Amino acid sequence: MAVPKRKMSKCRRDRRRANWKLEVPGMVECPQCHELKMPHRVCTECGYYAGKQVIAVAE
Repeated sequence: MAVPKRKMSKCRRDRRRANWKLEVPGMVECPQCHELKMPHRVCTECGYYAGKQVIAVAE
């Protein structure tokens, strides 16, 4: 197994770990109801996908 030859400084270690962050998922506007939704998914507010009603949403 690989073993480091020298101790890695806190600065180098923390700089590497600084790139581990969560990203907000890309949201798009639904063309029917104009609510934000995930791309390529049925809108949870109106039930439309690609201009057709796919699921019936209780109102």
